[in-house]
Amino acid sequence: MARSAAFMILAFLTMLPSVCLADEISHVAIENHQDYLDFRIGKDLVTRYHIRKDVAKPYFWPVYGPHGTAMTRSWPMEKAPPGGSTDHPHQKSVWFCHGDVIPEGISLKTKVRGVEGVDFWSEGAGHGRIVCMKVGESKTEKNHAWVKTENQWQTADGVPVLEEKRVLHLYDFGETRLLVVDIDLEASYTGITFGDTKEGSFGVRVNDLIREEKGNGKIENAEGKVGEKNCWGRLSHWCDYSGTIDGQTVGIAILVDHLYWSTDPTCWHVRGYGLMAANPFGRVKSGFPDMRGSTDLVKLAKGEHLTLRYGVLLHPGDAKEGKVSEFHERFVKLKK
Repeated sequence: MARSAAFMILAFLTMLPSVCLADEISHVAIENHQDYLDFRIGKDLVTRYHIRKDVAKPYFWPVYGPHGTAMTRSWPMEKAPPGGSTDHPHQKSVWFCHGDVIPEGISLKTKVRGVEGVDFWSEGAGHGRIVCMKVGESKTEKNHAWVKTENQWQTADGVPVLEEKRVLHLYDFGETRLLVVDIDLEASYTGITFGDTKEGSFGVRVNDLIREEKGNGKIENAEGKVGEKNCWGRLSHWCDYSGTIDGQTVGIAILVDHLYWSTDPTCWHVRGYGLMAANPFGRVKSGFPDMRGSTDLVKLAKGEHLTLRYGVLLHPGDAKEGKVSEFHERFVKLKK
């Protein structure tokens, strides 16, 4: 009996390294560095969130999906590969902002042509900046890690117009990964109007290989409509871009939390050249077909808050194979 027990103990001890390794691989973490945050599952980098003081706005890049596949475009952060696109340098991988934020009573010394307020979308002369002011301590629980950050939206001259609390989450669902961005915008300084423009707001610029134009990609929304022609400017709770990279079919979807749908219905500024953006502010002037005749702009009185919530789903297969609809329901329930 003693010999048998000793053998069992030895066998158990022999298994410990593999058990610890399995725990290490499944670990979700957010690493805080001076100019960026790394989101990891085990040793694998899922994405890096850039918050340097010289960037126009925080952005996620690179973004890795199933099989370690790069899901978003690397230019202009890296040199474009032969045949790669070099348009729209402000579309940096994954970001949130808006193209026309109008502050009441603040005289704008520098403006972007055609924009009534401050342009946080483009990065030409006169654009606004979203500056990360504070990063909290990251936390982890089971398959979930999160961190609280604070941003300030400033005019081209550095005048603050909005304060933002942004909580960033990473969920590990095995082959599928989910980034969640909780946004709380506060009109701390003056009343704010979010202008009527298509240039917004929560955006992704996909890997060139899965573009609809010059790639093998497919755009699909929650209503099952396919292609830019059928999805651009349409109301939907999610939109997906999928295609084949290195022999594997993969996809990236933006999910919108419909708990806020009654006040901020979302149309999609999604293009065949690789842009996919959820826009809750576009109305009749945006040209969105589903906003035809709508003029009720989103406004905040001084001191009021606007809450938005988005998910970035990195999944195998196309929208159907990747179960985007099911994950959208799961995403909404995670908030409760």
